[in-house]
Amino acid sequence: MTTWLPLESNPDVLNKYLLKLGVSPLWSITDVFGLEAEQLSWVSQPVKAVILLFPCSEAYEQHRAQQDELLKKKDNSYPDTMFYTKQFIHNACGTIALVHGILNNIDIELEPTGVIKKYYDKCRYMTPEERGKILEEDMSFTDAHQIVAMEGQTEAPSIDDKVNHHFITFIHYDGILYEMDGRKSFPIKHGKTTPETLLEDAAKVCKEFMARDPNEVRFTVLAVCPTQ
Repeated sequence: MTTWLPLESNPDVLNKYLLKLGVSPLWSITDVFGLEAEQLSWVSQPVKAVILLFPCSEAYEQHRAQQDELLKKKDNSYPDTMFYTKQFIHNACGTIALVHGILNNIDIELEPTGVIKKYYDKCRYMTPEERGKILEEDMSFTDAHQIVAMEGQTEAPSIDDKVNHHFITFIHYDGILYEMDGRKSFPIKHGKTTPETLLEDAAKVCKEFMARDPNEVRFTVLAVCPTQ
């Protein structure tokens, strides 16, 4: 398996990455400082995606395995127009979280010759598995990721270091709140939502992640929203 340096959950670093990928500077990543109503009101609207970074604890891995087996027995279909990709690169979850958040929002402007637009055009009609393999072979994406991963405020761990955190994204699509995680078998539905309530509804699911690890504090929540 290909291994990248892990991304830091730092909006400054992630916004540099978005620019390198060819995302319009009108959109950016910002911190969500809390999950209560007043704190959510500080985030610029409209929120296009919510990104959660969390520790891959034993409790989470058990939940993930149980959830996967349960959902495989149910209707796990999702719109053909949704852009979902599998993760085949170790430590690429930050990049895949951004891909899911950006490419499922058609009103986020992309440079026609930018890295992320070229990737989208190349594999928009492929399967999630094929998209994941294309990403693994995309040297423009690899180079952009590696450069930005070295620019964090903290020292970037080496490729061989074990990273025990994972990025996922929550998006609104056709009236449904979806959890987008390249390690799972398919996007996970979390009930109804709207563009206006995406942040609030995603915050409720983030709280569920936190409740499964009540002694853990290493959670970070970010939002893709208009640049201020």
